[in-house]
Amino acid sequence: QVQLVESGGGLVQAGGSLRLSCAASGRTNTINTVGWFRQAAGKEREFVAAIGWASGTIMYGDYVNGRYVKGRFTISRDNAKDMVYLQMNNLKPEDTAVYFCASLREGAWTNVDAYDYWGQGTPVTVSS
Repeated sequence: QVQLVESGGGLVQAGGSLRLSCAASGRTNTINTVGWFRQAAGKEREFVAAIGWASGTIMYGDYVNGRYVKGRFTISRDNAKDMVYLQMNNLKPEDTAVYFCASLREGAWTNVDAYDYWGQGTPVTVSS
């Protein structure tokens, strides 16, 4: 099994920044990809970004109404520390959500159902 623990969420004003961290432990050698998802109140969980654990390949999600995170959010990893990060800049109130990291062995990176293990989530609130 893989255990994932997120941290770094909090309350920030619009235009501010946060860096979320995801610490992986357990059978990390089985991880192919780590993804970040977010879930706003009353909405479905949606894909934010993912990074290949070994390859470092990166994918960012696109959202409804043309709200893109690419350019504002940056995903990165530190394999030596078994950590994945999500740097979020120029935050907007619509970024308010609980952010989850998850690990994937195989499957489509954007598919929430393909991920095997999930952290407990870290809440992010962006005030206007």
